[in-house]
Amino acid sequence: MNKIIAVLPAFILLSACSNYAKGPDVSGVKVEIPIERFDRDFFSMDTIALEKSLPVLKIKYKTLLPVFLDNILGLDSSTLKAGVRQFIHLNHFVFDSVNKLFENTNQLKKEFEQAFRYVKYYFPGYKLPRVITIIGPMDVLAQTENGDPTPNFIGQDFLGISLQFYLGKDFSLYHDDYFIRNVAPEYRSRRFDKKYLVADAMKLITDDIFPEKIKGKGLIEQIIEKGKQWWLLDKFLSTTPDSVKTGFTKDQLEWCDKNEGMIWQTILTNHKDIFTSDPMAIQNYIGEAPFTQNMGEGSPGNIGQWVGWQIVKKYAEKNSTSDINEIMKMEPKKILEGAKYKPK
Repeated sequence: MNKIIAVLPAFILLSACSNYAKGPDVSGVKVEIPIERFDRDFFSMDTIALEKSLPVLKIKYKTLLPVFLDNILGLDSSTLKAGVRQFIHLNHFVFDSVNKLFENTNQLKKEFEQAFRYVKYYFPGYKLPRVITIIGPMDVLAQTENGDPTPNFIGQDFLGISLQFYLGKDFSLYHDDYFIRNVAPEYRSRRFDKKYLVADAMKLITDDIFPEKIKGKGLIEQIIEKGKQWWLLDKFLSTTPDSVKTGFTKDQLEWCDKNEGMIWQTILTNHKDIFTSDPMAIQNYIGEAPFTQNMGEGSPGNIGQWVGWQIVKKYAEKNSTSDINEIMKMEPKKILEGAKYKPK
């Protein structure tokens, strides 16, 4: 971690970069989650005898394989064999890169299991998914139900991890002009690194437990609804740096901490009606962008979700008897009123 000013105390730097608040003791929560390597099984198929290889794969990945072939590769019965052969041929160099970087997934297994211990601690009735790694097409990201881009996807009983989007920010294809224009600009692809993998995946879990309720809601309501997601994610990843959970850089997080009062006042000043449904205003605060338009280049994009997170945290501090389920189900207006959010 680089120092900003040499005289800053270490605890200030730590709070700017990370949230190391100690969570509950989950050491007694039993979780065993193997990392299943569909990517290796798929690319090791005998492409000359797919009529034998695919049924074997279907036995092992009964629910994933149809999704992968139909929805991800876009193949049907008439294009299946040729499409599979072509995809493997064209993407074998991606597989080689993935296989080298993710030769061992023991650390990923540990991180997922620890995160899922917190999930089971807070939500013992939640059925944990299988964690299955894939290599999909390089030319498109998945989308959540609300349209947010995501490298990963969640299925009937599995969490699909797209390893082609975690090869490190310097991976050559991430800097291809077509990729930058049509898949992910560089301010987004800088997060295509394995250290973001578990946090990205756990965002899908938070949304699976409590789907975002932003449809038809105004600006401040969407800000708080999205803030709830990061607040819950924080419960599952209590020792993960905030820069990894939010996707903000260290400098952007420090900028937010330093300018929290100004950020809130800018939102209030620019939008007399903070419940506005103006799509341009909403997109400016909670959309992917290199920075927030009316706050300068030091700011991060998606600053609204960060603000919502602070509001939810403030509400939780002031209402310690409210449990997670209550807060996640609570109307944003009630959270805003109860938080009495007035940052300086």
